[in-house]
Amino acid sequence: MADQGEASQPTAVALDSYDTALCVIPPKQYWPMFDGLRSLYDKACEKWPPHINLAYPFVRVEDLPRTCASVSSHMDSTSRNSNSPSNNINICLNATDVFKHRRDNTIFKYDNDEKRTAKLVALRQTILEAIGHTSATDYRMHMTVGQSQDLDASPHKYLMGKASLLPSVQWSVDKLYILHRRRMEIDGEAFTQMEIWGTIDLNSFSLHRAGVSEHPTQDGLAATTTRDGLSNLPRENSSLVNYPYTYSDEGRWVLHQGTPTHARGAENLDSLTVASYNVLAEFEWPPSDARYPLLVQNILQQPILSDIVVLQEVTDSFLSYICQSDDIRKHYRFISSGPPDQDDIEPLPSHLNVVVLSRWAFSWSWLSFHRRHKGAIIVKFADIGKLDNGVFIPAILSTVHLTCGLTDGSVSSKKSELQTLIAHLSQNYAHNMWILAGDFNVTTSAYTIETAFKKKSISSQTVAYLNGLENSLAEAGLIDTWTSARVQHGDLMDSEHDFELQSQTFEGEQGATFDPTVNSLASDIVGWGFQNRPQRYDRILVKGEDVLVTGFTLFGRRQGYLQKSTTDNASESEGELEGELSYASDHWGVRCSLKINGPGDNIATENTSKLSVPVHLRPASTSLDSISELKNCLDEIGVFPSDLDSTRRKAALQLLKEVVIEQDAVEARGKPAFVLVPVGSYGLGVWTASSDIDCLCIGPICTKTFFNLVVQRLRKAEDRGIILRRRVNAHSGTMLELEVLGIKMDLQYCPSTIIAETWPHAMRLPATDSAFALPTQTLAKLKPARDMHYLQRTVPDYAAFRTAHYLIKYWAKQRGIYSAKFGLLSGIQISILLARVCKLLAQEGTPVALPSILTTFFDHYASFEWNTQLAFDPLFHKQLRYIRTTREPMAILGYHPPSLNTALNASLPSVRTISNEFTRANTLLCHEGATWNTFLSSIQGGASEFLKEFKTFIKIDTQFWGVSLAKGSGFVGWLESRCVMLLVDLNRRLPSIHARIWPERFVKEDVAEDETDYQGYYLIGLDKWEAHTQEPMSKDDMKTTLNSLHAALQKFEEQIRGDEKYFDSKTSWMSASLVNQSELGALRLDARDWGEYTIGDDDFDDEEEEEEEETIDSDEENRSDLEARTSKSKSKKAKTAQLPVRPAYKGKFRSSADVINRIRWDPDMNSDDYIVGYEDRFLGTKERALDAWKSEQTDEEFIPQHRILYFKRKSDGVTVWDRKERRDMVFGSGVSSIKAD
Repeated sequence: MADQGEASQPTAVALDSYDTALCVIPPKQYWPMFDGLRSLYDKACEKWPPHINLAYPFVRVEDLPRTCASVSSHMDSTSRNSNSPSNNINICLNATDVFKHRRDNTIFKYDNDEKRTAKLVALRQTILEAIGHTSATDYRMHMTVGQSQDLDASPHKYLMGKASLLPSVQWSVDKLYILHRRRMEIDGEAFTQMEIWGTIDLNSFSLHRAGVSEHPTQDGLAATTTRDGLSNLPRENSSLVNYPYTYSDEGRWVLHQGTPTHARGAENLDSLTVASYNVLAEFEWPPSDARYPLLVQNILQQPILSDIVVLQEVTDSFLSYICQSDDIRKHYRFISSGPPDQDDIEPLPSHLNVVVLSRWAFSWSWLSFHRRHKGAIIVKFADIGKLDNGVFIPAILSTVHLTCGLTDGSVSSKKSELQTLIAHLSQNYAHNMWILAGDFNVTTSAYTIETAFKKKSISSQTVAYLNGLENSLAEAGLIDTWTSARVQHGDLMDSEHDFELQSQTFEGEQGATFDPTVNSLASDIVGWGFQNRPQRYDRILVKGEDVLVTGFTLFGRRQGYLQKSTTDNASESEGELEGELSYASDHWGVRCSLKINGPGDNIATENTSKLSVPVHLRPASTSLDSISELKNCLDEIGVFPSDLDSTRRKAALQLLKEVVIEQDAVEARGKPAFVLVPVGSYGLGVWTASSDIDCLCIGPICTKTFFNLVVQRLRKAEDRGIILRRRVNAHSGTMLELEVLGIKMDLQYCPSTIIAETWPHAMRLPATDSAFALPTQTLAKLKPARDMHYLQRTVPDYAAFRTAHYLIKYWAKQRGIYSAKFGLLSGIQISILLARVCKLLAQEGTPVALPSILTTFFDHYASFEWNTQLAFDPLFHKQLRYIRTTREPMAILGYHPPSLNTALNASLPSVRTISNEFTRANTLLCHEGATWNTFLSSIQGGASEFLKEFKTFIKIDTQFWGVSLAKGSGFVGWLESRCVMLLVDLNRRLPSIHARIWPERFVKEDVAEDETDYQGYYLIGLDKWEAHTQEPMSKDDMKTTLNSLHAALQKFEEQIRGDEKYFDSKTSWMSASLVNQSELGALRLDARDWGEYTIGDDDFDDEEEEEEEETIDSDEENRSDLEARTSKSKSKKAKTAQLPVRPAYKGKFRSSADVINRIRWDPDMNSDDYIVGYEDRFLGTKERALDAWKSEQTDEEFIPQHRILYFKRKSDGVTVWDRKERRDMVFGSGVSSIKAD
């Protein structure tokens, strides 16, 4: 009997082949769920389908037919037993565990039901018995999900958590799969994959050999690698179209596969808002949710609510959290992934995931990027798009989360990922509207990039790659919404603190969304060093002819209080953070608003496009492309102010604010009544160590009262380091020249209650807002602040703008073309010219580095036709109504009213000089091998060149032997401002002669700095203008020329000496004469102040105050008592007795505006019978018919009303109103009121 039993035992077959396996495979509809994790964490995913091994290793391939037949026969014979293990085998993968190995660990899913598991074990035993084996080792059924390294590390615990979130999967096992390894070669590399060799049916126990269609490689595995990033060709898995989740009435998240309503969406949706937010994943286990409420609060801010939100670094716990928010579910009806804590929804595949929230239905697919965890969600919207000949073309949204880091490898990966994405969109959606939103992780700070290169952290090729990334986006036709919105509408900065931070940035840091200098969460990630700089990582890009960017904003920049984490087993350190202030994320969020044109609509073209001169990029040569070299050169010549200079000015400005505003008293009373802001070069952040600080105070009281009050406060603060040097009264208004802690400062005042109360919000209002319905003089005072804020908010890279401004200003000073009073360039003109170049270049879509901005700037304006072309910002002046007059040889238009042309002082000679210098500078930069060092060296010494360039000069000899600094400065300033009249007169008399004035004063070389008998010279070089004939002058022509020159100089002398207000023959003298170069002698530039400050210099008389025509938007009657008291405090000095005494008439002298309105609108007065007499800047007193008088500031012939001298009747020649005599026969005010009494 024993022999018969031994004979019945099957012959044992060796189980030693790793090329075959016998296993259970779940139904294919479950594969994507498992492979979502397996493709990222299981190193065998590409080789094996999801499976549960019963025998592995198995028999050799050549033994498979015989062995499988034996197994099938044995199972058939045992099936007759009612307890056969092959009957009714069910599997439910509902639990997670881990195998611990020596080097790694295997995380798997298994069935925790002992009865079901026992049947599978018994089936395995039957199979082994069929081939002559018994179970020698313990067997535990499992389906591998992935591998991990350290059991105690957070990555392992996160993966365990993901595996446990997989929904339970249950199925009846109806067949066993025999797999064999297929060896192949792909791109020259060996590759293996387990294919189905055959199956054993557990009902019929028949063996079936697999056909081609059954191989997993054909229809199984290819469809499951949805997010592995390792397929041979990066492609969108269109075979797996995914749908978003939506919250059902039953209180569960379900897949939405609604029918699109293309026509309705295309017709109704004319605007779209898109937001992107990197929410910062937690990397420590267990994850803390202390920041989650802050994140949701930021996403749900009313001004930030969007149609679409793209979130990066979303974890399972955060997605589950936000899906519990009623407000999220109500506003964002569709989410690309459902909450992983719902029992029928699988977890997110990666630890860092991208999720799309939308108000509009969509479908999506996954585009792989060749790397694990890297790819993009390609979203197609059902209701967003356009109709083209009746065909709906949906809008396409692509999420972006590129590889992080600044290394050669990471930048190369970014390049590859971006190329893959753009190529895919171009190939498949060439005619669709594109939206790319997310974290691009592209380093933008020039400081970080250059420092990394110097430290050899990256190669020169990587630097080129970074530049190439930006170029590839522009070449694809993508528009950066931040750049587009900024240059058109400006950043909505929150406070003056933002402007201060802006002045501390490096090139490429403007608009940063990752700022370690402010955000401690960001700082903790990058640490200290060159990477601790702001970067503009997060972006939203759009492409489409029918899309217009209408706005952009950052969000998440306010701190909030952390809440107690609800995570089980939260660490003690997390508990200690409860209640602390923190930002919600290490990134700021970004949001843009778009306008989408409907069928038949066209985006209107602006009427300024024909007037605007296009700017063409002229890239800097290789020898000029280093930003650090450029800045080092400027630093070596002392262009940049030092830290000490900055500290002193901050202290001086703070002291002035304390004294002028009396901050403590104001705060005690409540809301501040005054605002004091720096404007000019200091406000723009382009000041130098020699610059003054221009300040503007805005408040609710009238100008006269303000200066009465502030003078008293300044005098009281003399012991604190404040000196009131001089009070300047001009047509533009009153200005105080101060010295605060040794820093020269100018103080002006703008009376406007509404602007003071709404500061700085008022600066963000559109120019047409009713808040700016102010008098002309008030708008003129406010203009510098408005222009400054506009520049700061709209220049795309303000750090590059500032550095370029420094170089251009230095060039202009060295070349003698920087001085507004002489009709040359000024700071605001340089700002306007430079800003329009920066903005128009930015509109092309490619960020332009600082060196190329400068080379383009000089190239553009070297060929600029100043006599015919307008230099203006077409992005501001979208409906330009300015018409240039023949009296404007140069038109550089500013931004806000009342005055547009900032170059009204320019003359034809000064314009020629400026044009020549632009041409010279451009030529220097075009030289082969030119460097910034050679360029800066070539432009120095302009004054010396000027003295050698001309053979003949006009020498304006100026002398002052008085003591008063106020009088000396006043005399010199007045003389300098009148020199423009001489240039105009010279050009009118002698158009063939080019006259160039040097905008600084010369003195004899041996004059001591402490010399108190002041004598200096202003020089105008004379030369024949090249545009005229080169033939030599005849004797008669020479005589005529000399006579004209002498006549012009004589007239100029009479004008200067005849002005009793500024010229006092007892203390000053001037003369103008022709001299040869040899007669000049040795000269140098004079930087002295003419006069010394003495007590009493700041005294002034009422008679010298400007006549203000202003309306204060406040209750003047409530301040009448205050004005009466302050007016009594003024002391009248003996020196004013020499001035004419104003008659003691009653009532206020009526303004010229009142007279114009009375004559025009009084039916008893014929406006055609009246003439307006006014002062022309260059030609003196002129007359114009009142009906031809233009009152609109934007009119080409507009003349400020403060230039009106008198009104006269044509019929009898009677002067009915005279400003100088203060006589008014129209209303009977002024002197006329005395006779009336």
